[in-house]
Amino acid sequence: MEVPDYYDVVSVRLMKILDTIGLMEKIRWKRIEMWTQVEELFTVASCEITKKIHIFGSQAEATTISGLISDIDIVYHPIPEPVIDDLQSWEPNSRTALMIMDDTTPPGYVKLQKVCNDAPFPIYNLQKEQLKLDMHGRSCISNNTNNVTLGTHTEYHGPAVTYKDSQSTFKSFDVVLALASHSWPYTASEWITRRREHNWPSQETISIIQKSGTLLVPIGHKSSPERHLEWRISLSYGEKILVWQFNSTQYKCYVVLKMINKYFIKKCFGENVVTSYHWKTCMFYMIETTPTVLWQPQHLLHCIELCLMKMCTWIEELNCPNYFIPAENMFLDKVNGPVQINLCNMLHYLLSHKGKYLTMIPYDGIGQKLKIASQSPMTQLNDEVKDSSEYMVDAVGMTLNTIHKNWFDILSDGVERILPLFKRLFYHAVRQEICTLLYRFLCSNLGSHLASQCLKQQKIDQEGLRIAYEFLLLGSASDVASGKLKLATFYFVQNNGILAEHILQNIEENYTILVSTVGAEGIKYSKILKIMDENISTADVVRYYSAFSVPYLPSEMYCTPRALIAEMFRSTGSHHVSLNLYNYYWQSLAVVDPKLYLYFLRHQCSRQQNKKTQKMVALSSMIWVILHEQFNYKDTALNLLAYCLKEDGLLVQSYAVLSTSMKMKNHHNAAKWQIGTLVNAAFRLLGGRH
Repeated sequence: MEVPDYYDVVSVRLMKILDTIGLMEKIRWKRIEMWTQVEELFTVASCEITKKIHIFGSQAEATTISGLISDIDIVYHPIPEPVIDDLQSWEPNSRTALMIMDDTTPPGYVKLQKVCNDAPFPIYNLQKEQLKLDMHGRSCISNNTNNVTLGTHTEYHGPAVTYKDSQSTFKSFDVVLALASHSWPYTASEWITRRREHNWPSQETISIIQKSGTLLVPIGHKSSPERHLEWRISLSYGEKILVWQFNSTQYKCYVVLKMINKYFIKKCFGENVVTSYHWKTCMFYMIETTPTVLWQPQHLLHCIELCLMKMCTWIEELNCPNYFIPAENMFLDKVNGPVQINLCNMLHYLLSHKGKYLTMIPYDGIGQKLKIASQSPMTQLNDEVKDSSEYMVDAVGMTLNTIHKNWFDILSDGVERILPLFKRLFYHAVRQEICTLLYRFLCSNLGSHLASQCLKQQKIDQEGLRIAYEFLLLGSASDVASGKLKLATFYFVQNNGILAEHILQNIEENYTILVSTVGAEGIKYSKILKIMDENISTADVVRYYSAFSVPYLPSEMYCTPRALIAEMFRSTGSHHVSLNLYNYYWQSLAVVDPKLYLYFLRHQCSRQQNKKTQKMVALSSMIWVILHEQFNYKDTALNLLAYCLKEDGLLVQSYAVLSTSMKMKNHHNAAKWQIGTLVNAAFRLLGGRH
């Protein structure tokens, strides 16, 4: 292939432009780090402690930009792994299945024959529940076993369940229940021993991938008569490792190919003809079979077109070989007839235009930026390359929302749920900083729970209070506000307003414009993105730049301000409300936004110490937050304001605020309780006048 002279210049310009839209190396690895931590949090703090959770696809690989609108791909499987590849691996009293790969299974697929619990013998001629007989009389596990349940906003796409939630950071989650095996499938053994002239991947990487094992996804081959018994072999973990091995040029080449695919191919031929997975496979083969020196910044455009040519060859041959299992043709039932001809014509058209098609790509302004760059000197382009940390917003948001969701998932089951998970989190926290964060959040609730149990006793248990204080002190380092607010509340309920105010003052000083609030509706971003660089860890983002909502369990009642106790009992069970993934816990917890709660506590402490000026300042600050700032729990915020107004003798204003709260949410609202007490106070006041 003859390469035009201008390709080198265009390639360097394109590399720099891609940096400006979030594909800079430091941003790439920060995103990968965060998604790895999210995966760990999902697994460690999941309510399903017998399952391992993986995150795959574009988000985990950091191979997407905002314009591509990529979903989250989640796979979870039971642990310990129930699938073996030979009977020598059988263990007694285990629910085991034997992988079968023979002439009756298409390449890339297996059947799973049930094995006896008390002896290493496969089972024949037994049908029950999920067990069905194959053509040889073997009792195989049916792939119709999808047990994923995520609520009402779900759609089923083959083996995946797509959950959609407009309130979360991501609009869509694809969740698949799979089975797992430690074994590497022998149908992929050729990949291990394959001769590699250019030493990619390295032997070390090959060894790591081989040990990563296999996932088995419950879907059969479309053309197979026994597709209801077949499970597709997925080596997604190995694919993720390989993508992580891409150098900067390879990484950007893959993202550009995905843009080309979405804009030119998907628009004409639909979503499932040529997919991102086909291009990922193309990248693997191209990198393995070409010299490393080719994959340099000045050759980016040439590399893109070599991949286009490779894909064109596969389409002409009607064969896209799986990278790990080449006998599996991934174009089967996808590319044929008129589609084949039109696809070839499309790719030949792109290749004939020698890179000019890139200026047509709209995503994140790539095409327009490339047009402008072609008219600018290189020095000016260097000035235009700015920090692209804003494109980490999704990874940052998902990390924070995962911590929030897992924390509230655990709390929603009550303190009994916290205790066993607390030990598990402590074990993981020793090795992983991200788990330490969730551990600290739980420390706050455990400390508050223990303090409440001590304070409700007729004779206060001072030793118990000391232990509770130690837990609250650990939890105070969780984030900017929530743990510290719990500690301040601990002092407040013991009438120690001076210490409480000292903590509140510290929170307010650290509550800068950089802080983002995390709650039921996701993360409310401020200017946190301005401080995101390669030197700041996820733990530091949480500790110094994030303020989480403050939850209280009913078991913490005696270590909770009176105004929040009513919030714990706002659900009467007489109404049934459709719940979603992120706010179903609201029926069992009292939850308040951190900044609003900060000023509420300042008001209460000032009132406790009869500081009238400080009390009015705190009340004004509450009103300012409600009127001018974004927050999550609006009805609770209004109810707390109404409580303060009532305490200050402003009964009419308190009633007006409560009425607004009821208009905002007329069911499961603690304002009903407050309206009752307000009416009672008004009658007492009128009675006093007579």
